Amino acid sequence: MPDLPLIDPRAARPIVFWDALDRLADARRQAAEAEALSRRALLRGGSAAIAAGITAAALPGLAYAQAPAAPAAGAPATPGQPTVIDITRARVDPIPIAIPEFIGVNPAGERFGRDIAGVISANLQRSGLFRPIDRSAFIQRPADAVTAPRFADWRVINSQALVTGRVEAQGDGRLRVEFRLWDVLPEQQIEGTAFTSTQQNWRRIAHIISDRIYERLLGEKGYFDTRIVYIAESGPRDRRVKRLAIMDQDSENHRFLTDGSWLTLTPRFHPSTNIITFMSFFQNRPRVYLFNIDSGSQQVLGDFPGMTFAPRFSPDGGSVVMSVTAGDGSNIVQLDLRGRSVRRLTSSGAIDTSPCFSPDGSQITFNSDRGGNQQLYVMDSGGGGVRRISYGEGRYATPVWSPRGDLIAFTRFGGGRFAIGVMQPDGTGERLLSEGFAVEGPTFAPNGRVLAFFRESPAGARGSGYSARLASVDITGFNERALPTPLDASDPAWSPLIP
Repeated sequence: MPDLPLIDPRAARPIVFWDALDRLADARRQAAEAEALSRRALLRGGSAAIAAGITAAALPGLAYAQAPAAPAAGAPATPGQPTVIDITRARVDPIPIAIPEFIGVNPAGERFGRDIAGVISANLQRSGLFRPIDRSAFIQRPADAVTAPRFADWRVINSQALVTGRVEAQGDGRLRVEFRLWDVLPEQQIEGTAFTSTQQNWRRIAHIISDRIYERLLGEKGYFDTRIVYIAESGPRDRRVKRLAIMDQDSENHRFLTDGSWLTLTPRFHPSTNIITFMSFFQNRPRVYLFNIDSGSQQVLGDFPGMTFAPRFSPDGGSVVMSVTAGDGSNIVQLDLRGRSVRRLTSSGAIDTSPCFSPDGSQITFNSDRGGNQQLYVMDSGGGGVRRISYGEGRYATPVWSPRGDLIAFTRFGGGRFAIGVMQPDGTGERLLSEGFAVEGPTFAPNGRVLAFFRESPAGARGSGYSARLASVDITGFNERALPTPLDASDPAWSPLIP
């Protein structure tokens, strides 16, 4: 196998890309050390996902319950329709929005009403596209969630939108949550929905409401009812323990999925189920696995003579593309999950890795050193029509296709610094979103408007001072924010919207 390809003499440390092949030497060493310490089995329990159990019903409004379809971005608004903000091209001023505490029918309802409104406000503010108005500025406190508000009281504090809600803790232990979204200027209700679920699902209800607000006011899907799986890291720089972890997109409901007995890397979500594929050094054999979040069960994918790594699901979830070592290089293969048949897609003799399907499944982007150094390529899903798309200065890796199909995100290294960026699938329109000592591994939110990635800090001569943290950034390059985790974190993967 090839050695780690880059050494920065000024930092006296290896500069590693995010894909598993470039981390192989370090990973094998850690796995060997772990063998001498313990062989505890991977956790197989305690990973049950929160059951959905949420039913929704439209609420009739004074004007109408569901507004007509939002106009196309940039089109003039018509009476009764909210203005749609085009957030795809440039930074825009956040929308001022008022979110009073939801009214509680009973004491438990009051508590949940306060908490639900708080989560909604935090979600929208973190997006960078909304500015929740300080509640101390409110002139009116809505008496209920049905009566039309006094719109003049909300216009005077410059609120463009208003959210009202009502929460009732029912005798059977369930919650009924009603909410309405009002467009203040035309004095219209533009959304009205009621949700019923268990009390344990109150945060999910808040995330779903946040998504509804985002979609009605911006004209595209939200991303708040999602999760992020990542690699939790602990221990000294030269003896890292790496285990799977998962959390909601707002860092809540965090839990570990494996116990760190075996090194894990590059987790990826199934497009529609609670399944993850990842690479593990279980029993010192670097191979790709499937992991069921609900049951904690896992299974190896394929029986290959070499190591397998860098897995990712096809858009329909029926297969996994991954890399398989071959001599001093690696090929990209596709494994069918039903019949377990294998199809080889590349055989260049180079290092072909980090494959990712386009949303329609017709193309695959990957990185390869077939041209002499690490660059991005796109090929047809059958392996033909390979063409290079990256031509900027430096090396490129970890390509990932946007769920919208319009962009490919990547990691770029050049001039002693890393960067996260995006380009169009034909390689045009490249722009960098975040730079630093080591920023790597972009992953798109399901609406294609936000990227998560991880950022490493420099390490001292003995590894002291090193850290790895998750962050997110808008595709326009603004609103970079930290994603808090209990331990150091790397290799994030954003889930689709929770079914």
